[in-house]
Amino acid sequence: MNYDIFIPIRLSSTRLPKKHLKIIKDKPIILHLIKRLTNAKKIRNIVICTTDQKVDDPLVEILKELNVKIFRGSEKDILNRYLEAAKKFKTDFIINADGDDIYADPDYVDEIVSIFERDNCDYVDMIGFPFGMASVGIKFTALEKVCKSKQTEDTSTGYRLFFTKNKIFNVSQLKLEKGIIFPKNLRLTLDYEEDLLLAKEIYNELGTNFRLSHILELFSKKPELLEITNELDLKYKKHWDKNLTDVSIKDIY
Repeated sequence: MNYDIFIPIRLSSTRLPKKHLKIIKDKPIILHLIKRLTNAKKIRNIVICTTDQKVDDPLVEILKELNVKIFRGSEKDILNRYLEAAKKFKTDFIINADGDDIYADPDYVDEIVSIFERDNCDYVDMIGFPFGMASVGIKFTALEKVCKSKQTEDTSTGYRLFFTKNKIFNVSQLKLEKGIIFPKNLRLTLDYEEDLLLAKEIYNELGTNFRLSHILELFSKKPELLEITNELDLKYKKHWDKNLTDVSIKDIY
């Protein structure tokens, strides 16, 4: 079977415009994410799934120069973008690593694939991890089913819920190992300027080829780093609630 990482990105974010091209350690931050994920041993391709909008042309130009695989599709319908990308690359199982989740751990990507190989499930969810660290796995046939039955063409916020809230899919879970403790307000994503400031601190401390265990060790040693993003939870929740997609599906089966 073909296991590919899909990374959805668009540069038109209003909260932190062109955030994936922000420079950390002399490179656009998205390139660090791609490079780290190449360490996943079970993965065939890493595909940047961006939009067909002109605003994303600068991203595409950078990636083309580096021979990164690209797919361009619907601006707001990420699931349709994924479906068409999967058809193009003949992907059987997608590991979704959001472009905002710039600390994604390749070891957990491999674990997601292993769970799928064991269970032959429709969807693999990561449970109990710090905010921003949960990649997920989606079987092509489950994605196809959602795209045929969803009732909206805007799946840009909350699209993972299609697989967990509708009870028609076989969902397996990858849970954080017992004994691993982290601050509940730990925020490991890239949505706001404060997130970028924290990212610079983390990358300066750890370099670019780190794992979740290294991040947690850093925050244990330097808990003051939490203060950088401490005020973002409410702002993020308001944005999420306002833009959450309708995850209901039609009964067509």
